[in-house]
Amino acid sequence: MKGFYPAVFIRGMAMGAADVVPGVSGGTIAFITGIYDELIESLKSCNIQAVQVLFKSGLTAFWQHINGGFLMSLLLGIATSVLSLARAISYALHHYPVPLAALFFGLIFASALLVYRQIPSGGRQVAWLICGLGFAILIGEIRPADIASTPLNLFLSGALAICAMILPGISGSFILLLLGMYQPVIDAVKSLDLLALLSFAMGCGLGLMLFVRLLSWLMHHYRAQLLASLSGILIGSLSIIWPWKLSDSGALLSESLAPGWQNVFPWEYAESAEPQLAISLALAMTGVILVLLIERFAKKA
Repeated sequence: MKGFYPAVFIRGMAMGAADVVPGVSGGTIAFITGIYDELIESLKSCNIQAVQVLFKSGLTAFWQHINGGFLMSLLLGIATSVLSLARAISYALHHYPVPLAALFFGLIFASALLVYRQIPSGGRQVAWLICGLGFAILIGEIRPADIASTPLNLFLSGALAICAMILPGISGSFILLLLGMYQPVIDAVKSLDLLALLSFAMGCGLGLMLFVRLLSWLMHHYRAQLLASLSGILIGSLSIIWPWKLSDSGALLSESLAPGWQNVFPWEYAESAEPQLAISLALAMTGVILVLLIERFAKKA
């Protein structure tokens, strides 16, 4: 059996870090690092047939059937990143929201260009791009709900959020924010609340197993349309991650990646607080460069 893949583990850590931040999708990281198709097909292979292979042909055949070394390395990387970075990113979201949002604005902008560049030639997909753009903007206009963090709600939230996490574009963490479940999940990670984490993880597992089958079918039959839609979603999600936000009353945003706030220009933001324009622009450019470097090194790995 093939075991641990360090390069895949590192990609998993990058995905985990992205998934913790509202507005950034781990699916985007998987796509720009060149493992998206393999991830979808590997997850799709975790089915009834895999169980049959396990009982008929043994553990080695089962491990090969599900691409176990790849999935194990990736999931270990994601788990390591989420458990180790949850506190740090939660702190940064509250204390340095504008620079952090600017960094991820650059990451998403560059990712949108890379996804669009991979659309198969030979057809115009502008309509699908516009649909994706409109969908992302609509999601960004939805106001957060107020849902109790019961085990059932955590299960259902996980099933819904994982669909966004696996898509390049809309962040699963942002979906959790819309549901009012982001902070309960982050708190559960920080405090190691096993019941809450188990409920959420079971929902993620079920949602993932169902959704990857749809994604796999779309990737095989409507790849150009899907990539165009994802490009539009990424471009539209830039409005979600825009660093300078104020409330309707002009109050400052303590967590600028949360929904329900108005985007403003830096000079309008400056009327209420320091826009941190220089460092924000520098971090946005860093995000663009980082994505381009990730893509280049991923091709060589």
